[in-house]
Amino acid sequence: MQLIPHSLFGRLVLVLLAGLVVAQFLSTTISLSERDRALFSFSDEQWAQRDAAAVELLNSVTPEEQQRIASILTTPRLFVSVSSDTPVAGKADEQAADFQKLLQKLLGPERQVRVVVAQITPAQVAQARAVQPGSGPVDVPRQHSITEVRLDNGQWVSFDHPRPWHVSDRPWRLLLSLAVLLVSVILLSLLAVRWVTRPLTTLSIAASELGRDLRRAPMPETGPTEVRGAARAFNDMQTRLVNYIEDRTRLLTAISHDLKTPITRMRLRAEMLEDESLKEKIVRDLQEMENMTNATLDFLRGLEVSEAPQSVDLMALLESLQQDAVETGRNVSLQGSISKEYNGRPLALRRCLDNLVNNAVRYGKRAMISVEDDGNAVIIRVRDAGIGIPESMLEKVFEPYYRLEEARSQAGGGTGLGLGIARNIATLHGGTLVLRNHPEGGLEVVLTLPRRHDFRS
Repeated sequence: MQLIPHSLFGRLVLVLLAGLVVAQFLSTTISLSERDRALFSFSDEQWAQRDAAAVELLNSVTPEEQQRIASILTTPRLFVSVSSDTPVAGKADEQAADFQKLLQKLLGPERQVRVVVAQITPAQVAQARAVQPGSGPVDVPRQHSITEVRLDNGQWVSFDHPRPWHVSDRPWRLLLSLAVLLVSVILLSLLAVRWVTRPLTTLSIAASELGRDLRRAPMPETGPTEVRGAARAFNDMQTRLVNYIEDRTRLLTAISHDLKTPITRMRLRAEMLEDESLKEKIVRDLQEMENMTNATLDFLRGLEVSEAPQSVDLMALLESLQQDAVETGRNVSLQGSISKEYNGRPLALRRCLDNLVNNAVRYGKRAMISVEDDGNAVIIRVRDAGIGIPESMLEKVFEPYYRLEEARSQAGGGTGLGLGIARNIATLHGGTLVLRNHPEGGLEVVLTLPRRHDFRS
């Protein structure tokens, strides 16, 4: 299970949400703790004042009246008794000590005061609930606070009341306000993170489109300073790449044009040779030079295609290629169908498919073309009947001028640019071109052309 998101947006959201949740949890804990402390302090003051007033009242009456007043002061939450018994057993904790100091301050330093905490027995619970039967059920905590004060006549008055050590009722208004604050901050954080990371997404999309079309529309140079700087640098890089490709294309075009004249002269002179064997070799070399020059130009045209995209009948294009191949004596078969026209560049697509078919026939004796159309993409497979190539070389054969003659037919010829040109044209259309050794033998080229591709000029 992946706990850490892969995207920058997901990681920023994770960090912000984790920080906000922890901060809100700590803030809520501290707020509730302070609330409980304040309530306990207020409750202690009330109990201390009530106990002090009761002690003053009991000191002003006779012992008989003290018992009667004690019974009057007894409530479901407070049990008051007057006796000469020694103080009850119990333990004093920090809260009991604080309450004792508060009551001692009200009664004076000479008054004997003792505050302890004891466990409530079932009999005491029943007694507390039976004091006033008509008052309804009484919730008695597990512990109770026993305050004992020595009266002026030597008697001890005991104030026994349950003491909640935690506030039972939840501060729903406080919790609701904290929840609203948390949700508001989370929503604002999500908007802020999306606002910050959106330029990175735009830059990633632009870089991906640049690999397919060097003449795509420039990135908008808007937003924060850093984003504008990155967009400006990206647009400058795109401009330099376009200029570089154009300069290289013009250079090679000029070289090709300039080479035609000496090649033509050399061919005319070769025709004048009496040695037929020598003449044949020279003509073949000149033809190879011309083929290499034209193939290089075709390779560059695969990178920089100027024709506008339009509706193309791919099925008719494949049938035309098959018919031309059959008329020249080559073994090419075609199966499958395409449901509707494809939006693309017809000349570039014809060059791509022609290279794939020629490679299959040249190196694998025949070309078996199969077509699939699922509505989202057109998949064209071209399989030959050759011996295939090593798995480690399936990508290297796309490199310019790379020829794997030792694994293919030695009589094939070619310049090593056909597959590179075909892949460039596939990439131009937003598609892919991959090679694989077919399980039943031969090499298979799989061309995938998505129907939804945004051509930018």
